[in-house]
Amino acid sequence: MSEKQNVLVALGTFDGLHIGHKAVLFSDKKAYDKRIVLLFNEHPQKLLTGKNPGELLTRAKKETLLKEWGYEPQYIDFGEISEEAPQEFIDEILVKRYGATALCCGFNYRFGKNASGDVALLKRLCGEREMSLTVCSEIDYESLPVSSTRIRNAIVSGDIEAANKMLGYHFSYDFEVVHGDARGRILGSPTINQFFPEDFTVAEFGVYASYTVVDGRKYVSVTNIGVRPTVEGVSEKRSETNIIGFNGDLYGQRVEVSLLKKIRNEMKFNSFDELSNQIAIDRSKALEIAEKELQL
Repeated sequence: MSEKQNVLVALGTFDGLHIGHKAVLFSDKKAYDKRIVLLFNEHPQKLLTGKNPGELLTRAKKETLLKEWGYEPQYIDFGEISEEAPQEFIDEILVKRYGATALCCGFNYRFGKNASGDVALLKRLCGEREMSLTVCSEIDYESLPVSSTRIRNAIVSGDIEAANKMLGYHFSYDFEVVHGDARGRILGSPTINQFFPEDFTVAEFGVYASYTVVDGRKYVSVTNIGVRPTVEGVSEKRSETNIIGFNGDLYGQRVEVSLLKKIRNEMKFNSFDELSNQIAIDRSKALEIAEKELQL
C-alpha cells in the first residue's frame, strides 16, 4: 500500500493571480508531494448576479503561471460548493476528492453555504482534523488592500501602470488575430486586430504603449483600444496593435499583447494624413516608455 501523499490545496477565487493571490500561493513554504489550486469554472459573481465582473487574464495564461509556480490547477463549479456546509466542504471536497492534508488561504477567505465559514472556523475545523492551515495576511498597494476589483477599476480607467503593479505582471491578452480592413497597411503601419470576449476586462479606450510576443520574441508595439473613430461604420470594441519592427502574417494565431502605459485618449482625425502623423508620434512615445519599462 502506497504511503499517503502530502497535498497542499490553495483556497480563494484566484481570478487575477495578482500579488495578493501570489502571496497566498507562496505563504506555505514547506515541501509537498503536490500543490493544488482550486479554481472555479466560472466566476462566482456570474452565478450570484448573472454577470461576470470581467476576467483579468485568459485561462491559458492563468494555467501557465500556476504551473510555473508549482501548482496544479483543478476546476470546480461554484454552484456545487456554495450549498455545502463548511464541514462538508472540508471533508467531502477538499479531503476526499483532492486528498488535502494542508490548506492555505487569504485573511478574508469565506466558504460554505451563504459564505458562513470564515478563517476562524477554518482554523478550528483544520485543528480538529489535524490539518495544517496557513493564512496569508493582507497585501496592500498604496495603503489599501490589493483586490481584483481595484485592478479592474484601474484598467477600465486607463491606469495600466497601477494595474500592472497590483497584478505583479503586465496586463495582457492573447486572443486570435482576425482580418481587419488593411487600412493600417495602407498607412504604412500594419496592425493586428483582436476582438475581446464579452466577459474580459477591456481597458479604457485610447492608445497604449505595449509589447507583443511573436515566436518568443518581445516587440515594442502601439495598441489602440476602442472603436476607431476615424473609420466610419466601425463600432465593435477591438484591440488594434502596430508591432514595431515586425511585418509578418499572424492571421489566425493567438498573439499575446501586454499593455505598459496609456499614451493618449482615442481621437477622431480629419484625414488619414493627420492619423498617419499621429501614429509616428505614438510609436516614438511607445519606444521611449518601453525602453524604461522593459530596460531594452
